[in-house]
Amino acid sequence: MNTKKSSWLRVIWQACNLSMSFFFALATYVQINDPDAALWMVGYGVPAVLCVFIGLRPHVTETLPWRHLADLHVMLSSAVVAMLGWRLDKERLAGIFQQEEGREFSGLMLTVVWLLLCRHSGGAPLGTLRVSTAVAITAFPFAAWLYYHVHKELRASWPLHCKTAI
Repeated sequence: MNTKKSSWLRVIWQACNLSMSFFFALATYVQINDPDAALWMVGYGVPAVLCVFIGLRPHVTETLPWRHLADLHVMLSSAVVAMLGWRLDKERLAGIFQQEEGREFSGLMLTVVWLLLCRHSGGAPLGTLRVSTAVAITAFPFAAWLYYHVHKELRASWPLHCKTAI
């Protein structure tokens, strides 16, 4: 891969990580009035910090502290995602984004997928597939948040604590 293309991929990768850091920080903030706020603030705050490190210093993913923290977060989040997914399936809940468990499931799944995408991204040259995937994943939560913000009727059945943070 030529160095010009490689450097552009690195810039896009860092921009995606800074954008996801902003999104995860925003997700952390809106948990402030949730009944179990501390749990969810950690769930989104850890990826926010990990992503800002990648955005500023991409090779950080090759350090043991970053990898251990990311792996721990992925492991714990995967366990919670499995429990929430089982509950959603068991109760046959429709309209996943209309259910608090569905939004929690989706948010944690996003953190897991993102952190797995980031693993070892600082050690080898970034490929077009990883960066294209990152761009698509980065666009999705912002588009979804904007969609739900514009269409207030979709949030009508949400609990009060889900409607008042922003």
